Amino acid sequence: MIKLPRKAQRPTIYFIGVTTKRSSIMEVFPEWAKALSIDAVIKGIDISIHADPKDYIDCVEFIKNDPLSAGALVTTHKIDLFHAAKHLFDCIDPYAEKLEEISSISKENGKLCCHAKDPISSGLAMESFIPSNFWDTHGGEVLLLGAGGSALAMSLYLTQSKWGDNVPSRIVITNRSIPRLEAAKRKLDDLNPKVRFEYVHTPNPSDNDRILEGLKPYSLIVNATGLGKDAPGSPITDEASFPSNSLVWEINYRGMLDFMHQANKQKSVRDLHVEDGWIYFIHGWTQVISEVFHISANGKMLKLCNDIAMEMKNSD
Repeated sequence: MIKLPRKAQRPTIYFIGVTTKRSSIMEVFPEWAKALSIDAVIKGIDISIHADPKDYIDCVEFIKNDPLSAGALVTTHKIDLFHAAKHLFDCIDPYAEKLEEISSISKENGKLCCHAKDPISSGLAMESFIPSNFWDTHGGEVLLLGAGGSALAMSLYLTQSKWGDNVPSRIVITNRSIPRLEAAKRKLDDLNPKVRFEYVHTPNPSDNDRILEGLKPYSLIVNATGLGKDAPGSPITDEASFPSNSLVWEINYRGMLDFMHQANKQKSVRDLHVEDGWIYFIHGWTQVISEVFHISANGKMLKLCNDIAMEMKNSD
């Protein structure tokens, strides 16, 4: 059963996750609030993975009915929370409707609103390390390990028609459970005729190894699972071989990060670019803070927040 916080005494933003006390945001947000002149505090709400729908309903109802609860960032539970509590929201943004997920909860003019910010935040993060015209130049592919909200958001971003021919030739999404794959297929099919999607059931890490080794060079491989952060382990084994000249993205920034360590061991010999989830963390939070507190998420804000968080991270 979920443990909800007490009624807020000050404007409060919540972090809805699995192990929120371990997140850097609990220490970073107060410093951000000072720098951005936001009069608010942050509190975590921990919910077990794939919890009872009533837990998600209780959580959203608490925020909705508590006057000083300003909103929340949702991680891990984005899809489950949407399906359980969709009926409680007065406005749902198009990305949330399309992907059937919620990463941001906010209030505006007495209405409870939800947004899916990942297509924006993951896109901004990818723009920071994927070279210009990467797909058009090299014809590489994408492997998304995990079929959760982050993988769906990345797929949506990478296949936008505005990119023209600069899109991956193929996107493979793998997952341990079949229902998530079926849901992903329903949401993502027919996004872009230039991109071929494949959905592969991989109950064991060795199954992902096989998919990984079949990718073209100059591909993008993403750990979009909770393994290495919310749960121990990696979606691949130590015997897996990354395609040469590829980009490897561990979207987590804390935890054991086994997947990232596996990639780093092959970094030199396979000419890999290995990226962690730090900039994704910054973009994700600044997008939600902007929505919750109705301020502009511009470049100046991003740099200020990144500088503060990086200074605190390096001082640990």
